[in-house]
Amino acid sequence: MEIRSHIEPGDIGYIIYLHGLLYAREYRLDHTFESFVAERIGQFGQQYDASKDYFAVAEIDDRIVGSIMIQGLPDNTGMLRFFLVHPDARGRGLGKEFMTRALEFCRERGFDKIFLSTISELKAAIHLYEQAGFECTERKTHEIWGALRTEERYDLVLK
Repeated sequence: MEIRSHIEPGDIGYIIYLHGLLYAREYRLDHTFESFVAERIGQFGQQYDASKDYFAVAEIDDRIVGSIMIQGLPDNTGMLRFFLVHPDARGRGLGKEFMTRALEFCRERGFDKIFLSTISELKAAIHLYEQAGFECTERKTHEIWGALRTEERYDLVLK
């Protein structure tokens, strides 16, 4: 498995595809989730600036099996986004390695804090967030992505 931190043609589309497919299979999110991801990753790709944004994918045999991104924001914070590990790559420490590299990027850039949004069903990801020091700061239950779900915000203060 190899982790690379530069965007290549096809990466953005494939990451959208993986989010749509895997989140539908594993959490029963509907097509509106994939549309949400497509819009947000598309914006990320259009505005990507390596001085403030982080992009990484993991590959096995030239096939993407995971992703993580940090979107640098004007208020000196980073938003962790599109964190995914394919079932074929789970149990190998990839999630933890992604988190380590993303947080290292944020510290090197001098971000004050990092935050993310997720849904409460993503227990393995939430466990990694909490291990890294993120704390849940907000919960909101509402209809989203085809069902009643609880969205959660996690924050990590770096300074």
